[in-house]
Amino acid sequence: MDLAHDLDPEQRAAVTAPRGPVCVLAGAGTGKTRTITYRIAHLVNSGHVSASAVLAVTFTARAAGEMRARLRKLGVEGAQALTFHAAALRQLRYFWPRVVGGPPWQLLESKLRLVGRAAHQVGVDTDAEMLRDLAGELEWAKASLIVPDEYPAAVTRSGRATPEPPERVAEVYRVYEKLKVEERALDFDDLLLQTTAALEENVDVAEEFRDRYRCFVVDEYQDVTPLQQRLLDAWLGDRDDLTVVGDANQTIYSFGGASPRHLLNFTRRYPHAQVIRLVRDYRSTPQVVALANKVIGAARHRPPGSRLRLVGQRPDGPQPRFAEYDDEHAEAAAVAARIRELIETGVPVNEIAVLFRVNAQSEAYEQALSEAGIPYLVRGGERFFARTEVREAMAVLRTAAAAEEEPAGTLPDVVRGLLAKVGLTSEPPAGGASKQRWDSLMALVELAEEFAADAAEPTLRRYVGELEQRAAAQHAPTVHGVTLASLHAAKGLEWDAVFLVGLCEGTLPIQHADDDQAAIEEERRLLYVGVTRAREHLSLSWSLSRKPGGRRSRRRSRFLYGLVPEDHPAARVAQRGRGERPRCRVCAKVLTDVADVKVGRCSSCPSNVDPELLAALKEWRSDKARELKVPAYVVFTDATLMAIAEKQPTDGSELVSISGIGATKLERYGADVLAAVRKHTADA
Repeated sequence: MDLAHDLDPEQRAAVTAPRGPVCVLAGAGTGKTRTITYRIAHLVNSGHVSASAVLAVTFTARAAGEMRARLRKLGVEGAQALTFHAAALRQLRYFWPRVVGGPPWQLLESKLRLVGRAAHQVGVDTDAEMLRDLAGELEWAKASLIVPDEYPAAVTRSGRATPEPPERVAEVYRVYEKLKVEERALDFDDLLLQTTAALEENVDVAEEFRDRYRCFVVDEYQDVTPLQQRLLDAWLGDRDDLTVVGDANQTIYSFGGASPRHLLNFTRRYPHAQVIRLVRDYRSTPQVVALANKVIGAARHRPPGSRLRLVGQRPDGPQPRFAEYDDEHAEAAAVAARIRELIETGVPVNEIAVLFRVNAQSEAYEQALSEAGIPYLVRGGERFFARTEVREAMAVLRTAAAAEEEPAGTLPDVVRGLLAKVGLTSEPPAGGASKQRWDSLMALVELAEEFAADAAEPTLRRYVGELEQRAAAQHAPTVHGVTLASLHAAKGLEWDAVFLVGLCEGTLPIQHADDDQAAIEEERRLLYVGVTRAREHLSLSWSLSRKPGGRRSRRRSRFLYGLVPEDHPAARVAQRGRGERPRCRVCAKVLTDVADVKVGRCSSCPSNVDPELLAALKEWRSDKARELKVPAYVVFTDATLMAIAEKQPTDGSELVSISGIGATKLERYGADVLAAVRKHTADA
């Protein structure tokens, strides 16, 4: 099979590069999955490696499933395409009798139960939010190869905000690990740790594994954690038959320990590595690509390996839309109305997505879409394979596949006939729960059609095997409806039409990022990821108040300045933004640094902060954070307290003039802060 004629020159260079270290810097929409799968097919077809000796790893079950489907279409059977955790689980189960002995330990579906027990023993609150925060800290620590004793120092070095004092989190971590051993249980992070240990500490195990797998491919390499890199090193040994693909501009998981440094330093580790840059964007229209380039082009301190400027390859499309609304309800209603317009012009409902920074923003759009009669699905909601109708359908399909004779007819017709037993009809119901059930069953039929088109032998038995593999990896088929998802959950996906909503200061960038320039840049990359999800239609919007009739005190995201066209209806906001560019109150210079804007002066200009007032404000903040059971930065960031201590506001209007203080914070904390300032002034 001649694969080269389907590729552009850069893709062809990546696909045909000889075995050895290859680094593909692939911008959004540049065909990286195609390049990866074609490279594997090329290596197999040219005799460089057998398919069974290839291990390709990525970060989501959906991406791994798509990779397997594409390889199958290319005629490559036997290559492994898995997530890091799925690959580690398979290897650990195989080597367990030799490495540990006895039956394999239980794999925890969720660590929250044991985290709760550990927190209770340590004397930490065990409400649901605290347990989730603690679990996140444990996951970050293990992904970063940090043991309990090292946790406090690591937190100090990283400047990481923790839900409890670091020493107490470390104690919860210590007790949690002890409880796991007592129950002979493993969490998902242990899969990577234990597999790494098995390969590092057992020569015969390492030799057997390395004899089996000789060629490695890593997708989304910018998102690897220190733990995943260590496992990859254990897989490789002293070999270098490795292809990595990534984009540092899409690094958005630093909170979980991910870092682009392994991608950016690849040529330092492998000086003889080939580096290929993919910049031709086949996903988005030139208008969307131009906006994406503006978003990421404004980033500060970009390392050389991240300076990819996308070049749109599609025909022209509509310009991105910008809109400002009085409140969130109005914004959601307008988005639903625009979605209705797109559907009426022929855009498929499942090719539309509404993306937001935090999951709590979903509710307004669920309500607006419901009121408009538009079907939707919340990404990260109920798992597809856990639905009652899907479990019933799987049972019917398994029974039929276990029969001695293969049912007569094409695979899609066979599946459709079998699913009629659990309620699949030729025409969809009008709506409601019965329509959702019908959509789930039809998704299985459509998957059978896809499988029949791609597989060399599309039998029912093989199709059921594909379903079992998807169920184990939670790789669900497409279900019709507008997708509602967080920007993090949207990574790796794409739609014809994308709505980026709620683009306000305090939401994007998220409020607790304000004191950290690196965190601000990650928030910018998050917006970049959102923009590059759109193929043709892109809308960006924000609202000035949370509720109808509320005070219109919100400001649109700082990332939007310079993006809104001057002749656009929202240009008044752009003009106002330019007119209100913050200046240093000492030297009058325009301020650009986030921390400088917050305190209202250049970092090099002298501060008139009253240290005693600042200390009093920090003590008040600590007390308030303990009372509310939230991290201190949720009350006020250090920069906001610094600005208060410098400006010493005397009333509410002066207080809300400080960046980071809006109507909500004025209502919650304004009286306390103003009382503290007055008391200090009187004492002085």
